[in-house]
Amino acid sequence: MSGISDSFQRPISYLRVSVTDRCNLRCVYCMPPQGISLMPHSDILRYEEILSVVRVAAGMGINRVRLSGGEPLARAGLVDFVRMLAGVREIEDLSLTTNGVLLKGHAAALKEAGLARVNISLDSLKREKFRQITGHDRLPDVMDGISEAERVGFAPIKINVVVMRGINDDELLDFVRLTGEGWNVRFIELMPLLQGGEQPQFVPATEMREIVSSAGRLEPCQPPEGNGPARYYRLPGARGTVGFITPVSDHFCFKCNRLRLTADGKLLPCLLAGAEIDVRSALRAGASPDDIRRLVLEAVAAKPEGHRVRQGEVGQTRPMTQLGG
Repeated sequence: MSGISDSFQRPISYLRVSVTDRCNLRCVYCMPPQGISLMPHSDILRYEEILSVVRVAAGMGINRVRLSGGEPLARAGLVDFVRMLAGVREIEDLSLTTNGVLLKGHAAALKEAGLARVNISLDSLKREKFRQITGHDRLPDVMDGISEAERVGFAPIKINVVVMRGINDDELLDFVRLTGEGWNVRFIELMPLLQGGEQPQFVPATEMREIVSSAGRLEPCQPPEGNGPARYYRLPGARGTVGFITPVSDHFCFKCNRLRLTADGKLLPCLLAGAEIDVRSALRAGASPDDIRRLVLEAVAAKPEGHRVRQGEVGQTRPMTQLGG
């Protein structure tokens, strides 16, 4: 298996795949207040089409794949698709990001199909606040999903918390206390991807750390298994970890190792830039593996050195639910 690197000598080994733009929640930082126009089903890549891209990318050195959405578990047949991907021998790590609402009913089957890990998005531990953030009263379902994922043996389970000023920044210590029970919590800076309407307010990771430090001394530690950009710490005696993901205040572009494939078949060199390489049209015109390989190389070559969010420049205009996070 040969490896691929971009023009800044960053090895590219990770592909995030969005399987749908549909979601059963309406999170305030992800879905615009006016909603979105859902992609026609005919525009969504078929599982077999995604598999074709993954197989080619895997032969080029991509060895980690993460499924996302929208909410990936909202798409029918996902367990069978996981089984297909698990059969690609070059893939060393196959994982899933989910909001957890449907996880209880799928966790055992996903594990059996070959999924290695799950990340669960959870922005509040308070039922009413969860409803306000997501638009739905589904916190008990998410907690049941986490418990079931633990029961069937997913490990480590990472809990992703997007921190928003005046909304859930008062819950950081509540989440941190759960690391004592083995939770791996990751606090994520809000990214400015929504267009129009009143936006949730950004909280820098330096401020998050100051709040969290009041619970005890944060000791740097090795990350739990995975390939994400978080910096990890552990409180004295805790079994779990605290991570901080800083895409805005201290971006990690210098070590970015990923491409993204959207549900409608566009390869994104960078989440926060506007460039998109059209794979779907090529697939439906009968693209050969060599054709797909050329498109992957085009996406790799288009990776910018870094984004310019701190300078007020966001090239991407699509909401997160259409990008796959």
